[in-house]
Amino acid sequence: MKEHYKGLRTHFLGELRKSDSGSEVTLMGWVAKRRDHGGLIFVDLRDRYGVTQIVFHPQMADDGFAVAEKLSAEDVLKISGRVGERPEGSVNPNLDSGEIEVNAKNIELLNESETPPFEIRENVEASEDLRLEYRYLDLRRKKMQNAIVTRHRFYQSVRKFMSDKGFIEIETPVLTKSTPEGARDFLVPSRLSKGKFYALPQSPQIYKQLLMVSGFDKYFQIVKAFRDEDLRADRQPEHTQIDIEMSFVDESHVKQMAEELMRTLFKEVIDYELPSPFPTMPYDDALRRFGSDKPDLRFGVEISDVTEIANKTDFKVFNDAVNNGGMVGAVVAEANGTFSRKVIDELVEYSKIYGLRGLSWAKVEDGKLAGGVSRHFDENLQSELLDNVSAKDGDVIFFAADMAPVALKGLGAIRLEIGKRLNLIDKDVFSPLWVTDFPMFEWDEETKRYSAMHHPFTSPKKEDLDFLDSDPSKVYARAYDLVFNGSELGGGSIRIHSKEVQSKVFKALGIGADEAEQKFGFLLRALSYGAPPHGGIALGLDRIVATMLRLDSIRDVIAFPKTASASALMEKTPSEVSEAQLKELGIRLEPK
Repeated sequence: MKEHYKGLRTHFLGELRKSDSGSEVTLMGWVAKRRDHGGLIFVDLRDRYGVTQIVFHPQMADDGFAVAEKLSAEDVLKISGRVGERPEGSVNPNLDSGEIEVNAKNIELLNESETPPFEIRENVEASEDLRLEYRYLDLRRKKMQNAIVTRHRFYQSVRKFMSDKGFIEIETPVLTKSTPEGARDFLVPSRLSKGKFYALPQSPQIYKQLLMVSGFDKYFQIVKAFRDEDLRADRQPEHTQIDIEMSFVDESHVKQMAEELMRTLFKEVIDYELPSPFPTMPYDDALRRFGSDKPDLRFGVEISDVTEIANKTDFKVFNDAVNNGGMVGAVVAEANGTFSRKVIDELVEYSKIYGLRGLSWAKVEDGKLAGGVSRHFDENLQSELLDNVSAKDGDVIFFAADMAPVALKGLGAIRLEIGKRLNLIDKDVFSPLWVTDFPMFEWDEETKRYSAMHHPFTSPKKEDLDFLDSDPSKVYARAYDLVFNGSELGGGSIRIHSKEVQSKVFKALGIGADEAEQKFGFLLRALSYGAPPHGGIALGLDRIVATMLRLDSIRDVIAFPKTASASALMEKTPSEVSEAQLKELGIRLEPK
């Protein structure tokens, strides 16, 4: 181990080895286990570096043995003693320090611990809510500490890579202007300007573009971003991202830099070799083949468009979907005859979560369809279908009939569930993918206006500029998302550097000239003073570290995360504030 500051200790726990036998040491840490062996007391003492076995003898000076007899789990100790080899047969191969023990000469109880609400061990039997309430105890577990230490190493690797490439780390404001074009802003009331508010940034997007205008051609920042949105396992109200912007580049330069960064991080942090280059897939292809704009490519099971075949059947569900302008898609589960009717019914119900009214299905037996909707396919159609989807005996074919976006999304979810149920997903593999060529806009049926698929500062493709005025639905963006194992780990784009184009995009989004001036006037003015072509990417640090460690939730790589309802169980936030504080801010709350 490299020489670290040890304070009052001579060694960290877990650092001592057989070669240290005979050394006099001073150790400090927490009691992990205490065992009384009739005349001798053994204590496993723990810190973040490891565990060392301490032996207490009755002949210890200053009533030290009496102190050891009363020790409890999580008491904090200082001991001094001599390192010795463990007796034959008592070596612990599961510990780095398992060949030695320390015979204690002196003990000092630095702090007693109350009985913890759960046992501090790796396979802890406690609910996540309880562990979040006592997060400072949960963080004593080796698995949790490894995640935080991995995150620390990740930070250092990012900073070294970016600095070596000539990027400048620049902090951008945390109190900024509310421009609610994406998720909801977290608002911060101003005491000095009553009735006015700051917003916590959803992204440093505009500031990093302004830095490009300022001549800082390569910027990065490891930065907090805040979004007041509904949460999932991979989301938090505050998250950390690696924010990057570059001038005088196109898409290929940003993607090449991001790939090199990711390969460096995976190699340095977890010693994993990512492929080079990362594959690329257009957005439309990703939806058509996998029903998702973030497909998991660790396994096959692609979606087949069987609209023409299905429409030749006498099945009304298929016919109605096609007649209404929809489609019929199919995925094949190579189940080897293991999918029972119970499993099939579970998948049918599962599909409804994703907007489908249900799934149709048929098994393949003796080269023909059986069960489900098989009776609606004559012999010729059965043969045509089986050839189209490459199904064989023992497989189950699932059909979705609906408008294309709904059918594809539902089949994409079923595809993932098939992968899990059939153990098709290799969890030891990382499969990166660039998804490109996104539509610039999405139509919002509720507001009857277009919204930006990424954000309103993304540049349209040059060949689509004329459609900004005539038909925004035909405009594609110079955007790219980085996907790993079915999860979006980052996204970026080439930005708009022309004031005229930015104004046209605002207009397409239903943002008039006055509103654009009020919200984004400072950006439009900056673009009129020689803004260079520029682009960048933001990589989700929490998600990347969780992916590296093969964890299901980003909460496990954040020291003090929030719950799915955006509350902090330990410090009980959000919380009420006093009337005096509200009065000072000029705020009055509505009665509950």
